[in-house]
Amino acid sequence: MKIKSINHIKGIIWDWNGTLLNDTELAVESMNRILHKRSLPVLSINQYKNVFSFPVKDYYQLIGFDFDKEPFEIPALEFIDHYNLMVQECSLHENTIEVLNYFKNHGVRQCILSAMKQETLDQCLEYYQITHFFEQVSGLNDHYANSKLDTGKLLIGNLNIEPKELLLVGDTIHDFEVASELGCSCILVSNGHQSHERIMSAGVQIIDDLAELMN
Repeated sequence: MKIKSINHIKGIIWDWNGTLLNDTELAVESMNRILHKRSLPVLSINQYKNVFSFPVKDYYQLIGFDFDKEPFEIPALEFIDHYNLMVQECSLHENTIEVLNYFKNHGVRQCILSAMKQETLDQCLEYYQITHFFEQVSGLNDHYANSKLDTGKLLIGNLNIEPKELLLVGDTIHDFEVASELGCSCILVSNGHQSHERIMSAGVQIIDDLAELMN
């Protein structure tokens, strides 16, 4: 279903990784390091976009990790250690600042809902100097990137905005699933962690660039 206008929207809930932060290449590089260490096949960016999913434990199993040999937490922490070491070398997606300014100037309240650990998320927003755009910043309390649904419910409760007046902008099918459970509208961007073909299955509006939100 396409959203003809977002003029009724009072608040935007932004996903972080892949939506505002252009970190797909880093995610692939970090994963390939731990795959190579275990003599498992590495991923191209296209392959990654066609297999990445939530919860990430299922994605790890899909690409070859055997949790009978080692617990999920071991490769997950290896991944995040390398990712966190390099994340500040990533850039924001093109037009991110312009779009955030646009909605700020139009009185739209903005928040972040992310599967990143809260402490790391806060540090990233400070580094990119965009913390001031967001009324709330909600991450998870661990590194294991489980569902954002419970955190999203708390976020909406604190906003005191009707879900139908909120738009969730993300880059994965999981973002659509979270938006559906929360009762929000949803738009997905196609330049993040899942391929255009995969996110098409959600049946929601897809954009190629954040600037399209200002049209």
